[in-house]
Amino acid sequence: MLVATPVGNLADISQRALDALRAADAILCEDTRVTTKLLRHYGISNQLIPLHDHNEQDRTPSLIDRLHQGQRLALVSDAGTPIVSDPGYRLVRAAQDEHIAITSLPGANAAVTALTLSGLPPIPFMFLGFPPRGEARRQHFAALRAVEQAGLAATLIWYESPHRLLETLKTQEQVFGADRPAAVGRELTKNFEEMVRGTVAELIAHFEETPPRGEITLLLSPPAEEDTGAQELDQVLQDALKNHSVKDAAALVAGIVNLPKRTVYNRALELARQNRTD
Repeated sequence: MLVATPVGNLADISQRALDALRAADAILCEDTRVTTKLLRHYGISNQLIPLHDHNEQDRTPSLIDRLHQGQRLALVSDAGTPIVSDPGYRLVRAAQDEHIAITSLPGANAAVTALTLSGLPPIPFMFLGFPPRGEARRQHFAALRAVEQAGLAATLIWYESPHRLLETLKTQEQVFGADRPAAVGRELTKNFEEMVRGTVAELIAHFEETPPRGEITLLLSPPAEEDTGAQELDQVLQDALKNHSVKDAAALVAGIVNLPKRTVYNRALELARQNRTD
């Protein structure tokens, strides 16, 4: 079973989750020190088995054997809902492949908590885990901006470490623009909980003056309604489709608008289909 644990405040756990942790034959956790703190707080004594990115693949077969033997294993992450940007996915898939029943006990989640506090549109939203580092981060944001120009309009959510937050915000400023509304949730559910709202440029100024600390959730608003990126892409593609095949039109336009060829091709294919049905 997957058991959600608090993201900060130890009181944010359900009675069902506590009962499951007590009843389990063993608890799989990222860091035994973190989980031990939670268990001690609630007077729970149980076997802890480390399960993290470095050992999950090797440990999964023996854990599957234990599940086949009828043992009850509880999977927790250091904070929040398991598997959401945390280890455990490979084990769950392996259990499903073996037709072993899996259940999830819902609870705290930092991304959803930050979304509700951000003041940004809650639906739709897209959670993207931790952004890559270095040049890959710029490419990651550029690909998302390209999808926005093809029509995506969603609040985007990432987790980030405090020492990389400013670099991430500055890259977002270059890709999405300085005036894009955004929010940063810090130390959610804890005594020093903070939600900073403003434009990307304003957030940069704030955290340059006040260096961020603690666990960070970063949110970026959908593009403004007057953002014409999607309409401009469609117009250029429609013009190109008048005299070119879908493949040639996409290749031509991708070079003009500086978007990934696959994104432009998929949109060109969709427009061509619409033109045939009109």
